[in-house]
Amino acid sequence: MPEQKFKQNLCISIQKGVMLVNRLYPEQPLVGIGAVIICNGKILLEKRKGEPGRGKWTIPGGLVELGEDTEQTVIREVREETNLKVEEPRLIDVVDSITVDGNSKIKYHFVILDYFVKLKGGTPKAADDAAELKWVTFDEVENYDLTRSFREFFRRNREKLEKFNSCP
Repeated sequence: MPEQKFKQNLCISIQKGVMLVNRLYPEQPLVGIGAVIICNGKILLEKRKGEPGRGKWTIPGGLVELGEDTEQTVIREVREETNLKVEEPRLIDVVDSITVDGNSKIKYHFVILDYFVKLKGGTPKAADDAAELKWVTFDEVENYDLTRSFREFFRRNREKLEKFNSCP
């Protein structure tokens, strides 16, 4: 059974020596990354398994771990969620994602650094926080039930993204 320590509304679980921070009602913003992988005019989207955004589509990503730089995070998160190996992360954009509840309390607050990455190897397979993976054309992306933060990122960066290619 994981050890848990409570501090106000923040629950920190220690399981197998790894500290897991509850994202709900944080005391400060959490830093995350997103990985933009594009091949042959299609972007890799994942359907989220957990909150926030359960069941919605976005790009692979996750939180930066203590002692890890954001470029290491993007490489690790892609491997964990998609089984793909990537390299050469290049920062595209920074997205603020803040969700407020019905009582005007901050329910979630993320600062997300979105990186374009080059594919190095692997076969796509949904794992970890990803329920499903799908290669989607740019024209079809907004037909999906996207997370609010990814929809905003995509609209703001679509023209730039259409010039990228992650495939070797």
